Amino acid sequence: MNDQPFDSAPRPGQCLRTYLRECGWFGVKKGCDAGDCGACTVHVDGVPVHSCLYPAVRAEGRSVTTVEGLAAPEGELHSVQKRFLDAQGFQCGFCTAGFLMTTAALEAEHGTEHDDGKLDDLPRAFKGNLCRCTGYRAIEDAVRGVQHTERPRAGAAVGRSPAAPAGPRVVTGTARYTFDVKVSGLLHMKVLRSPHPHARIVSIDTSEALRVPGVRAVLTHEDAPATLYSSARHEHPGVDPDDTRVLDDTVRFAGQRVAAVVADSERDAEEGCRRIRVEYSQLPYVVDAEEAMAPGAPVLHAGKGPETRIARVENNVAAEVHGEIGCVDDGFAEAAVVYEETFRTQRVQHASLETHGCVAYFEPKENGAGERLTIRSSTQTPFLTRRAICALYGLPEDEVRVVAGLVGGSFGGKQEMLTEDIVTLAALKLRRPVKLEYTRAEQFYGATTRHPFTIGVKVGARQDGTLSAIQMRVVSNTGAYGNHGPAVLCTGVGESFAMYRAPHKKVDAFSVYTNVVPAGAFRGYGLSQVTFALESAMDELARRLGMDPLVLRERNIIRPDEHVLSPIGEGEEDLHIASYGLDQCLAVIRRAVAEDHSADDAPEGWVTGQGAALTMVATGPPGGHYADAAISLRLDGTYDLAVGTAEFGNGTLTVHKQIAADALHTTVDRITIRHSDTDAVRHDTGAFGSTGTFVAGKAVLLAAEELAERLQGFAARYTGVAEHRCVLGSETVDCAGRTLTLEELHEAAHTDCAPEAVSAQGHWSGSPRSVAFNAHWFRIAVDPDTGEMRILRSVHAADAGKVMNPVQCRGQVEGGVAQALGATLFESVRLDERGTVTTDAFRNYRLPQHADVPRTEVHFAETDDALGPLGAKSMSESPFVPVAPAFANALRDATGLRFTELPLTRDRVWLAIDQRARAQISPTETPGA
Repeated sequence: MNDQPFDSAPRPGQCLRTYLRECGWFGVKKGCDAGDCGACTVHVDGVPVHSCLYPAVRAEGRSVTTVEGLAAPEGELHSVQKRFLDAQGFQCGFCTAGFLMTTAALEAEHGTEHDDGKLDDLPRAFKGNLCRCTGYRAIEDAVRGVQHTERPRAGAAVGRSPAAPAGPRVVTGTARYTFDVKVSGLLHMKVLRSPHPHARIVSIDTSEALRVPGVRAVLTHEDAPATLYSSARHEHPGVDPDDTRVLDDTVRFAGQRVAAVVADSERDAEEGCRRIRVEYSQLPYVVDAEEAMAPGAPVLHAGKGPETRIARVENNVAAEVHGEIGCVDDGFAEAAVVYEETFRTQRVQHASLETHGCVAYFEPKENGAGERLTIRSSTQTPFLTRRAICALYGLPEDEVRVVAGLVGGSFGGKQEMLTEDIVTLAALKLRRPVKLEYTRAEQFYGATTRHPFTIGVKVGARQDGTLSAIQMRVVSNTGAYGNHGPAVLCTGVGESFAMYRAPHKKVDAFSVYTNVVPAGAFRGYGLSQVTFALESAMDELARRLGMDPLVLRERNIIRPDEHVLSPIGEGEEDLHIASYGLDQCLAVIRRAVAEDHSADDAPEGWVTGQGAALTMVATGPPGGHYADAAISLRLDGTYDLAVGTAEFGNGTLTVHKQIAADALHTTVDRITIRHSDTDAVRHDTGAFGSTGTFVAGKAVLLAAEELAERLQGFAARYTGVAEHRCVLGSETVDCAGRTLTLEELHEAAHTDCAPEAVSAQGHWSGSPRSVAFNAHWFRIAVDPDTGEMRILRSVHAADAGKVMNPVQCRGQVEGGVAQALGATLFESVRLDERGTVTTDAFRNYRLPQHADVPRTEVHFAETDDALGPLGAKSMSESPFVPVAPAFANALRDATGLRFTELPLTRDRVWLAIDQRARAQISPTETPGA
């Protein structure tokens, strides 16, 4: 392996992937264990293979190369590794080794007798490799040798595109994700899950499981605390209902945890699970949200009181919001045109390639007085997870440390505590290190999904196109537990309503319990679902008025000097339009429409159409989102920056270094950064709600600016020169001609017992908040005979304020568009009639591949936000939101059919076209499908 001899025999049936990792080659990743994602790709005698499918015994006598062995023995990077660095051909980096190994093998055979042209046909070459983050453009640019990264000069990093700090480790396979560590004495956990949608556990017999050699413990509800909590992580826990137990004696969905087995190996733990005998008393179940609210429906959380903050236990309503501005009845009475329809969005899986999981172990305290528990987790919220663990098990916070390495994707899914609670239970019981790593199947039926919404929307407009009223009834299926249910509901009906001006607005919205896999936080956080309905309705309203849909939007969008106001009103007091680029976004779409000739590329006989959609997204959640940062001058004259926020492809580590470098008039390579560790800073709410730059970046800016002032002030005192004549540089301070190196300054500060002169902290509360704007436009072609759809052109306009790192920000947009296209066209977590997930692998849950994703033209508005750090705003979630309605509007324009349910699959499109043809109805007469 990698030119080193290994002679240890693999276990019977062991795949090459696990064998390699046990030998320390952590660059080989687990994404699916089914040969679907390519993250585990290695070379066997120069041939790329998916090591999760390759029996380890077959490697006997062969040469195996992992990404760690791709570089030359003396350390020089392989040309492919260099190009991926130069092009920033990754975001979270979890899939990168697979793409590197595939590309390197293709290049090795290029021009030989084995060359089959794949290098010139990347959609075919990468059909066995998945990326959830990038949208593939950056990967293709890396293969083609396109240079994107820069080396900005001192004090000029913001607005440029320096490389990601983890880049060299990502491309060499030395970046450490959650499970890329060796822990001595590690035990493995496997979870037994319910086969029933609703049942009471009568008894659990664990005796046979405990007889399995290697099994150390079996945990049931009798071992778990009775405390109720929410798996959702928010700064204010009261946002979510407390309706969950670590292990419960009642199961409420097929896939819920029933028991956990801890053993010396995963194999032993799995065998232990198979031997547990559970007696269930099955209960009535309900999977439809409307039926769950009806009288006589099974009650999921009977007996839970008001202290759990469940809105209406007896009606399965986890949360509800109602509000009205003006009187919608009057508004519709004065409307010349009214459009009313019901829209539906589906469950979508986050599908981050690194699954949920954590490792808990004990380590000595710094003062040597005993041990503390350390949890290494794939999480967006280390500090909130620590707080929840301490509350659940009655531990002081200094007894628990939570740390995240690099996180292999999230998209909201890791704003949950899904593994840390039960692993902690086992670690505390056994006083041994314990690991739980979800399988890909568990991600589908044991984690969370996007909330499926049913949105009844009614909009009215006067003859001149000004809106008179907007009304919505929204029902969100939150699944068996209410984690994120209330907040997703409120966010969904917040900014979506507020983006358009109308004197009369009304909303009635419900988050409803059902006996299915719980929903949770997902990119867009409710806005993508509601925006799909509202932007589709706006298009239909324009058609009925005989008006250009863009003109209708321009006539009714919120203005720069107006208040952000929705019918619910809650949480909007600190929300401001601190910069306004929506007009520029619309202008981009206007230019795209005017200059477009892509319809000429449509195959003969296909119909074409174009459509657009807009969105407005807050730069953080209401109620406060806190971040601390600490920065100090090091002995060698470089800087140490500590932040609490996690890095999972969102690019915050790069941006934070850029912000600090500019404030300190230095270069990014002179700043090292520590992150996502409860030991690093005082507190950080977490990397969610698009806050990594807007909130945590502001804390970094405040800390760095304070340190710059302190360094100049101390240099002035030390040299006796006036402070205004001391100028901080990249490696020195110039004090009126006297040059003082930063190393000398550090030494002087510590000699004078003034360490505070070379360190500083920053804090930001996340309030007041601003808003970001996005617009998307498609030109598509549709084959009426087959339902096949092709994107001829894709244009996205984004108002991100000051764009801190153009390459990374463009990557966020492209990745958001690609993920949204999956949710628009084919992704759907399907359930059977009992609510059991039937799509539990990538091969039957279709993710966008390279061939599915067009190159999107990305344009940024030129704005400078008055609230964000150095004028920046958020841009992680918002690109996802307008994609589905823009595509649906283009499909309506092409076919004359209004599709009201996602996903817009090829068979659904063909069936609607065929049914219309059979009925001999002209497209202009067809109001919907």
